[in-house]
Amino acid sequence: MLQNFKSGKYLSLLINPLDLLRTKKVLRVNPTIAPTRKEPKDIKIFAYDYDSKEINEQEVSTVPECFKYLDSPKVSWINIDGLRKKDVDAISDHFGIHPLIAEDILSIGQRPKMDDLNGMLFCLVNMLYFNEKHHAVESEQLSIVLGKYFVISFQEDNTKDVFNPLREKMKIAGSKLRQSGADYLFYSLIDMVVDNYYVVMEKMGDRIESLEEDITRRADTRTLAKLNMFRKEMILLKRSISPVREVVNGILRSESDLIEEKTQQYFKDVYDHIIQANELAENYRDMMMSLQDLYVSNVNLKMNEVMKVMAIVTCLLAPATVIGGIFGMNFDKIPFAHHELGFYLAMGFMLVVPVVMIFIFKRRGWF
Repeated sequence: MLQNFKSGKYLSLLINPLDLLRTKKVLRVNPTIAPTRKEPKDIKIFAYDYDSKEINEQEVSTVPECFKYLDSPKVSWINIDGLRKKDVDAISDHFGIHPLIAEDILSIGQRPKMDDLNGMLFCLVNMLYFNEKHHAVESEQLSIVLGKYFVISFQEDNTKDVFNPLREKMKIAGSKLRQSGADYLFYSLIDMVVDNYYVVMEKMGDRIESLEEDITRRADTRTLAKLNMFRKEMILLKRSISPVREVVNGILRSESDLIEEKTQQYFKDVYDHIIQANELAENYRDMMMSLQDLYVSNVNLKMNEVMKVMAIVTCLLAPATVIGGIFGMNFDKIPFAHHELGFYLAMGFMLVVPVVMIFIFKRRGWF
């Protein structure tokens, strides 16, 4: 298959062979196709049960061990790392989560959304990370369900998330989190995800500056490959951030009894943050288009420089070609053809005329 690849167009795929699959994953999402998620062998479940006075943190090994938190008078946060259908169905049946929500939790490539079903608020967003090793943006689907006294979060990857600062706040007895209800915890999770968007975009901003320097110094096929990969990262970034605005706006307009009036002010703050993040993503996309124009301009400029040098060399060789052509004609009588200094005179003209031409070109500023 590789013999049909054009080197310039597919250089990015040679650098990262999985980039084509990544592009299809980003651009070709069909919500009508049944999910084919590969279920993990092991999952991690952490349960936090707290109030203003005490907190109980526990790692449980099975889903049924979480069922006791449904009747807990405290605020409970159950975080499930790793998605298996039987586990999602079991916890959905016990906590009264609607089957449509369970289906969205198990979906792949779902667009960020929110729903208000069975007296519960459901929110699906994408957590973004910046992979320092591969210099790429990675996405993980996060599903959050808010009940009256509990919050359940479902994550795809059990190796990373953005909630460690929240866990530290949870251990502080006098923190706002410990003094508030489940709706504030629901807000805090979404706020952490949105705040991390800025961390990722800051890394993208550094890449833009580095890429601009590369294009300015050398506009070659490798730089073009980097530009193409950056364009795909921007597609993923924009696709993950833009719908979150509608998600937060939907929560504000839901008029659910689960969200207290004082907590709505915090969601308005998140709404402002996601608007700013969306505008920043738009700015980055405009900058990417400018980088593409800059690349084309530099390539054209480089080509013009090459053509100018070739034209000058051609002009400088023209006198020698003309003189050599004249004295190479097959006539019996040619001036100075048999003169003892004829050769030296011809060579002198071949050298003097180009020197005069260089002087004239230099004064005119042609190079």
